[in-house]
Amino acid sequence: MRNRLLALVAGLAFLATPAPYQDTAAQDYRLSPSFGTVRLNANFMPDPYVVNITAGGTIPAERLGVPGCVGTIANRPDVRLHYRAGMGLPLVIMASSRRADLTLVVNLPNGRWLCNDDFIGLDPGIVMNNPMSGQYDIWVGSYGRSRGIPAQVLISEIIPR
Repeated sequence: MRNRLLALVAGLAFLATPAPYQDTAAQDYRLSPSFGTVRLNANFMPDPYVVNITAGGTIPAERLGVPGCVGTIANRPDVRLHYRAGMGLPLVIMASSRRADLTLVVNLPNGRWLCNDDFIGLDPGIVMNNPMSGQYDIWVGSYGRSRGIPAQVLISEIIPR
């Protein structure tokens, strides 16, 4: 009984925490990314910069408590981007797969979380018109709650039309 009560109290504490400060231990940006680290400066080439990944996971992105966070993601980031902003250019992070409906979770340099599903068709994307310089941790999830999906992360400074 005591264990159930402790679990209930811990669960309620998690639900009551505001989104930017939630316990996001399940999505641990401190871990090394599964598919590498990218360093890009404003006005980079080639644009888009493409990283091949395997998307999906077992952790519900909804646990972040951030609007738009859906699907399942892995514990460690898929890709880490170190970006130096400048020249008034936007930063666009997208994901694409021919095999599945993907979702996208990004932890910004200031610790804030952004999520998206279905930016262009079933492919997710996030546009930051005034991006910060710093570390962006990127997770690509599966809306269908599967894993092992061949996919690509696309990083661009051109907003798709």
